[in-house]
Amino acid sequence: MKGVVVLIFSYCLLIACDVKKKERGIVVLQTDFGVKDGAVAAMRGVGYGVSADLVIADLTHEIPVYNIWEAAYRLSQSASYWPSGTVFVSIVDPGVGSTRRSIVARMSSGHFIVTPDNGTLTLLAESMGIDEVREIDETKNRLKNSEKSYTFHGRDVYAYTGARLAAGVMTFEEVGAKITDDIVKLPYQKAVFDRNQVRGNIPVLDVQYGNIWTNVDTKTFEKLGIKRGDEVSVKIVRDNKTVYEGRVPFANTFAEVPQGKVVGYINSLLNFSIAINEGSFAERYKIGSGPDWTIILEK
Repeated sequence: MKGVVVLIFSYCLLIACDVKKKERGIVVLQTDFGVKDGAVAAMRGVGYGVSADLVIADLTHEIPVYNIWEAAYRLSQSASYWPSGTVFVSIVDPGVGSTRRSIVARMSSGHFIVTPDNGTLTLLAESMGIDEVREIDETKNRLKNSEKSYTFHGRDVYAYTGARLAAGVMTFEEVGAKITDDIVKLPYQKAVFDRNQVRGNIPVLDVQYGNIWTNVDTKTFEKLGIKRGDEVSVKIVRDNKTVYEGRVPFANTFAEVPQGKVVGYINSLLNFSIAINEGSFAERYKIGSGPDWTIILEK
């Protein structure tokens, strides 16, 4: 009988430990800091200083410097794959120390985004929806003894606030006052079908390979009636100037065209994209990405 009691107790202890493990808060960091110095390590240290039980992961620290748009895109690309309740701390902050607001957004999905109010939430607001936004009260939510530091809010305010929120040290309501006006959003060309033509944006490049990723989703692209083996007419425009124009074969994989040839395909995010089989389309045709790059597709 004693052995049975011990066994039951051990089993309950294992369950309790498993529950505790599942309840560990998650913080995901994104910056344009790079990893050549100690900035990211300092942010991690602040997080673990709040709670050693946190899970602190990286989205990327290689956002091009000051590129708010790419920060917005990488969040939109990655956030939905993380569990509800995950806290993202996204720091691309060319306006640090200015009057721009420091905010925390609670998404309709249950995720939290800690970031400057500078456009970082543009794409997530559409893909996830925003439930509520609060402005960080820096008199309460700031790393102790950092009051005289004006240029590293990523460490002193955002990492600290994000870690406290993820660890359950404070509630979302304790972040600060609720924001009732509009947050900053960046303008760009959304994917639309009109008069047998699709217009969209090139939000980002598949930088390792030079492929062109667009925001034209599969459903919108299919309205053109283009099937595998067909050609699609492609025009890429920046600032009202045509940078590229041509007809591109549409296929499922790169290998369906000869090496060095252009191909259109649906990428891993289920958006229309353009590549060169074993080459860089972006490099060959001098194509970039961002809110000012537009793509026009026709059959």
